[in-house]
Amino acid sequence: MSRRLSIAGTTWADRQVASEPSSAWWRTAVVYQVYLRSFADSNGDGIGDLAGVRSRLPYLAWLGVDALWINPHYPSGGADGGYDVVDYRAVDPDYGDVADLEALVADARRLGLRVVLDVVPNHTSDRHPWFQAALADADSPEASRYHFAPPSEAPPNNWQSLFGGPAWSRTPDGRWYLHLFAPEQPDLNWRDPAVAADFEKTLRFWLDRGVSGFRVDVAYGLFKDPALRDNPGGYSPTLFGHGPEQAMTWNQPEVHDVWRRWRSICDEYPDTMLVGEVCLADLDQVALYSRPDEMHQSLSFRLLKSPWSTEAFADGVRTALEAFAQVGAPVSWVLGNHDKDRQVSRFGGGALGTARARAAALLMLALPGSAYLYAGEELGLPQAHVPDEAKRDPIFFRSGGARTGRDGCRVPMPWNTAESLGFSPAGAAEPWLPVPPGWDRYAVSRQHRDGGSMLTLYRRALALRGAHPALGSGTATVDTDGDVLTVRCVGGDETVRCVVNMGTETALVGCSGSVLLASTARLHRSGGGLALPPDTAVWLIED
Repeated sequence: MSRRLSIAGTTWADRQVASEPSSAWWRTAVVYQVYLRSFADSNGDGIGDLAGVRSRLPYLAWLGVDALWINPHYPSGGADGGYDVVDYRAVDPDYGDVADLEALVADARRLGLRVVLDVVPNHTSDRHPWFQAALADADSPEASRYHFAPPSEAPPNNWQSLFGGPAWSRTPDGRWYLHLFAPEQPDLNWRDPAVAADFEKTLRFWLDRGVSGFRVDVAYGLFKDPALRDNPGGYSPTLFGHGPEQAMTWNQPEVHDVWRRWRSICDEYPDTMLVGEVCLADLDQVALYSRPDEMHQSLSFRLLKSPWSTEAFADGVRTALEAFAQVGAPVSWVLGNHDKDRQVSRFGGGALGTARARAAALLMLALPGSAYLYAGEELGLPQAHVPDEAKRDPIFFRSGGARTGRDGCRVPMPWNTAESLGFSPAGAAEPWLPVPPGWDRYAVSRQHRDGGSMLTLYRRALALRGAHPALGSGTATVDTDGDVLTVRCVGGDETVRCVVNMGTETALVGCSGSVLLASTARLHRSGGGLALPPDTAVWLIED
């Protein structure tokens, strides 16, 4: 018998957990990304925390996801949303302590959920004890753990920071140090064995506490050209990621040895996994990070970065399936995350963007492999407007305001229509990022009662994905016919077609079977087929 759990004034039915998932749970898992600072604030300081996440676990179980990935929880310098780490084997006091994380993992297990942590191996905070020691003494052992160059008038090469400006800054004594992100994030030198040894301790520290794996930040980084040669030129990454114009800073061959070692560590802990952030233009190169002896997965960002068009989405699906099949790995699909504008806004905003986001969700959740959802996408949150004076993202400041930054996709979650929208308890401090006026219309408490809401669509889709082996677990082929994209998914003894009309006119779709789920209620039969409105997706199970 299922239990009943109550959060934020709403009661949720706890799902049944029939048995322990297989060791390959990650191959088809739906993983929910929690932006920790913005998910749920338990103590009223305006900052989300681990206890807050723990209180919302029943919601995630009700929604139907398999795991949650938590953005960095470590003590941090605060320069880049937690990705400038001071201590990799601790918890930032803003979020709680190690005991809070252990309790979260234990509660998640009881609900059939796994917990995946973020790990940041490319760089540390400039407040990390190693970097502080390196600043104090250029000849210290810690100095060899970063990339320093002797004093000179100009930086050592033409490398650029992803956040804007040169990738080199000066120390007080005139040396140059490398930071491919913010100056407060000095890059580690992975050719120093002490770096690798310390990260292996970090992995074991958290695995010993029951986590189910790690999302690896900047997994395509770590090693740089040892001679510090100039990049060939051009500093605008391709649409899909970094390419040959940045050949000296990313995707060096030595990095794969790190993932082989990390994989061997995870193999000592049953049912754990590694998923890499690999932002490379060449999907064949991305897939290499998921070879059988390396990471279990590497995220495919094609759909996240594709415009709304049949050609772009068909190519994104087809090329990913082909690339990852070459190494025997599943594709890890992504439509949204903490670094990209919300899909409702990317796809046109308003009713148009919402319709397209609904259709895109059904497409992604039909595809074979795993799916990564970003907190709030199941509510149809748009990109929020954050006033310049409230922004926190270093991209905004490093670009002199030319780039808006990522704050708009990091605004706190709306849980209900009470004070602070349920993000914080009554009487709490203002949220760390301002919540836009009218944000309550997206609240969980409103949507869970609405049969036509985005939240209801996601929950139904996840339930059907779990019940039909053709969805998520099967094989797929991709076809296009004008503005109509069709993915034919086969698994077990059934076939499900996901058909998406990405055009501006209603399309007639052959339908010999039954409709499993549609992204809109505006469907009707027409002759021997189905009239599919623009910007709509449908799952059709074939007889």
